[in-house]
Amino acid sequence: MASDNSFDIVSKVDLQEVSNAIQQALKEVHTRFDLKDSKSGIQLEGKEAIILTSVDEYKLKAVNDILQSKLVKRGVPIKSLVYGVIEPAAGSSARQKVTLQQGIPMEKAKEIVRVIKDSKKKAQASIQGDQLRVTSKDRDTLQEVIAMLKAHDFGIDMQFTNYRG
Repeated sequence: MASDNSFDIVSKVDLQEVSNAIQQALKEVHTRFDLKDSKSGIQLEGKEAIILTSVDEYKLKAVNDILQSKLVKRGVPIKSLVYGVIEPAAGSSARQKVTLQQGIPMEKAKEIVRVIKDSKKKAQASIQGDQLRVTSKDRDTLQEVIAMLKAHDFGIDMQFTNYRG
């Protein structure tokens, strides 16, 4: 009867949805009048990055806007994108690497644990690799912790999974 209740805090991106969004964005890029001959492209590189290319910075930003709108429509959080610097590429073009944030970085995990501890709620948070587990004897406390974490902006997208009560 005195078993602990728990949930996990994770930060994951659905790569299938990212791939679908890239396909939709490419279709729009190739048909849009202002981007038609701009040699713009969007590529998924492995499982952790997207490469944006175009003839100049202005068109690169337009390609990025299209990609973001498609990602949002498919439920992929924009917070999970980490933008690199825009760098010049071959043939006077511009490229930008966008990293997909998979998992919670250690400094963010420590910040989340500190916020839970500082809240004085009777819940314990432990870091387990790239995710966190929050445990408590009381289910209501866990609900309060989830609400508190949703209200606090850590700069990353978080999902609350494996709720066991």
